[in-house]
Amino acid sequence: MRYYELAIIGSYLDNLTYESEFECEPLSEVILPFGKQNKPHRAIILKELSKPNFTTKAIIEKTGRVLTQTQFELASFISYYYTCKLGFVLASFELLKPYKTHAFTPLKSVSLSPLQTKAYDFLQEQSSSLLFADTGSGKTEIYISLIKKCMQKGEQALLLMPEISLSPQMQKRLSVYFEDKFIMWHSKISKKKKDEALQALQNGEILLVAGARSALNLPFNKLKLIIVDEEHDNSYKANNKPYINARDLAVFLGQKHNIQVLLGSATPSLTSFYKQKHFRLRGTFYESEKEFIFDESDLGLSSVVLRELRVSLRAKKQAVVFLPSRANFRQVQCKNCGERIKCPFCSIAMSVYKNKNLLKCHYCSFVKPIDQICPHCQGAMLEASKIGTAELCEQLRQALSEFSPNIAQFDRDKITSMTKLNAILKDFNEQKIDILVGTSMLAKGHDYHSVDLSVILGLDEFLFRPNYKASEECLALAMQVAGRAGRKGKARVLIQSKQKAFFQAYIKDYDRFLQDELENRKNLYPPFKRLLRLVIEHKDQRKAKELCEFLAGEFKKLKSVELVGFGSCAIELINAKWRFYLLLRSNTHTNLIKIAHFAQQYKELSADMDPNDFS
Repeated sequence: MRYYELAIIGSYLDNLTYESEFECEPLSEVILPFGKQNKPHRAIILKELSKPNFTTKAIIEKTGRVLTQTQFELASFISYYYTCKLGFVLASFELLKPYKTHAFTPLKSVSLSPLQTKAYDFLQEQSSSLLFADTGSGKTEIYISLIKKCMQKGEQALLLMPEISLSPQMQKRLSVYFEDKFIMWHSKISKKKKDEALQALQNGEILLVAGARSALNLPFNKLKLIIVDEEHDNSYKANNKPYINARDLAVFLGQKHNIQVLLGSATPSLTSFYKQKHFRLRGTFYESEKEFIFDESDLGLSSVVLRELRVSLRAKKQAVVFLPSRANFRQVQCKNCGERIKCPFCSIAMSVYKNKNLLKCHYCSFVKPIDQICPHCQGAMLEASKIGTAELCEQLRQALSEFSPNIAQFDRDKITSMTKLNAILKDFNEQKIDILVGTSMLAKGHDYHSVDLSVILGLDEFLFRPNYKASEECLALAMQVAGRAGRKGKARVLIQSKQKAFFQAYIKDYDRFLQDELENRKNLYPPFKRLLRLVIEHKDQRKAKELCEFLAGEFKKLKSVELVGFGSCAIELINAKWRFYLLLRSNTHTNLIKIAHFAQQYKELSADMDPNDFS
């Protein structure tokens, strides 16, 4: 009889010991009885053990599938750095039987300009680097050239992108160069499509994977290049356990396995700009001339906004209107007492969905009919505040009725599948839609050919969020939305904000912003310091507060770590659980990881290394 230590896939338990009558190779997948009912369950063999002094269950069978050494090292690092059990981490990994890849020479090539060639040569010399490239400067052509070089050697490449950028438009573009030697991988793909993609990978036919952050966990055989496009995008950071950052994991894999890593962005994160060698690719392939217009009105359809939209419609041009919120209205407020209608299970205002006559909580998904009277003062004067995409579409149709414009809503409430995304992008590029109104989805690298006006509303609220990255993320978002206009010819960008001086200083000069922001963050925040956020969630508010205060007292005694702050979270109640936080700062990640692992003993506490979310 043999005995093995295993990681139970998807389980938040420590590794377990099982017996087997047959030999099992390390990192192979097996089926075993698990739980009180002994249901068949998947697990990964870690190592062989001597006979334990307790009774063990027997492994049922081997599947023939394996976890690659690279996958194992990645999963182990995630388990250590983001403080999660290995079995839990492995739930997001795909397994295959061992396979081999074959060299492929793409028939179609790209022609690089002298500056692009200079960038390509520079990047080739670096094991890890940043391509800081203006919108329209041709970074995609450089990506394609690097990928082609890999394919010719029979090596694999991974192109990571924000999920919303993985559109049929992108798939069509890649197929021009790489035919059927690539797969797309993201959450919107059906199980059938994923199974087909995995089979193609198993057959050794696939040398390129274009995917969202989960693609990093696929079973590559000979991965030699990872490109992280739009590396600044927050979607690379998971908002639930394990709180991974796929960009950072790509850099880790590159260092560990001699894989070339390229980060690319027109608005790179300050951390990547500071840590990576970079090539500055300026200019654009298109003759583009942008005029920036500033509107210091309150949020909404001001006379300036309507004037510029009318100019575009008269010229038979298209416009995009950006708003950083969803629903018909973001909140409902009583005119009498000023109170907002909040979710009974979460301490946040509920959003109005006017066409459904519903209030919805965007955190726990609780819904209820719209209140007709205020539950606090019984006042009947309820009004909506903070306009959202659906209501804005209604207002635009009324205000611009003389043009009878076709106005489409472009956010996650409307775009619920890749089919819908493809349909609306196709209609917009065929000029069947005059004005596209949406949220951050608008900024995600889609090509809009006839847009001569980008309208950006509601940025001040985004700019003044309680987040050390607020100004960086706000400026990057504004520049990304601005980049949707004038891909060819003249264009206007209208920014509605009372912070005109900030945007005037930096909207055309992100390089200057990066240098100034580095000075602002010195000795306080990343990239100079490391952060750890601990969040306590408990149904008993008193117990949650007591644990928070106890830990704060203990952490204050530490010399290697600074307690930046602690107390109630900005959103102090979610899903009927009270939330308290502790924010810690240190010069190195090592000290913070020790604290994160110490915190694992408290089941109501979660640890987020390198946090993005401070709500």
